[in-house]
Amino acid sequence: MANHQQVVARVFGLYERFGASDYIGEPVSQIEHMSQAAELALAEGFDDEVVLAAFFHDIGHLCAEGAENMGGYGVVSHERLGADYLREAGFSERLARLVEYHVQAKRYLTLREPGYFDRLSEASRRTLDYQGGVMTEAEADAFERDPLCAVSLRMRQWDELAKKKAVPLLKLEALKRIALSLLSREAKGQLC
Repeated sequence: MANHQQVVARVFGLYERFGASDYIGEPVSQIEHMSQAAELALAEGFDDEVVLAAFFHDIGHLCAEGAENMGGYGVVSHERLGADYLREAGFSERLARLVEYHVQAKRYLTLREPGYFDRLSEASRRTLDYQGGVMTEAEADAFERDPLCAVSLRMRQWDELAKKKAVPLLKLEALKRIALSLLSREAKGQLC
């Protein structure tokens, strides 16, 4: 348990150190964006892994100091870097893949949902090229077959909505308790 507490302190320490920084050209800070995304997942009744994935979805911007930049709009491959960081910290593969897939969901929706690109913020439009651009039909067909596709698409919607000014933050202590519980559950599952 002490090890899990250290992991939670390290992961949430990123938000404590960098959370107040600008969220890459959006009208909110990093922590405001993450908190709002998690709040939307909670409001829709999703499970703890999804709620935490929504909170962590952009952690790659915080944990990858010195990584290549997307023209002033955050870290290149932040979705993969964040997912790998969370895997190494001991979080589940499902949670890590949801973090990784939030960019795939943007690429998918840009292909399959008419008008989606036009609704993206300027920052999201500008980063799309760094993120592989619009999916091909073959990529989209494969993504649709993934069991996490539907929730990944929902997470992407939360990502787009989580940019409102003056929304109260979720209590980090509650999210830390969720993280501790998930880490303990994951560790027990690996022992079986």
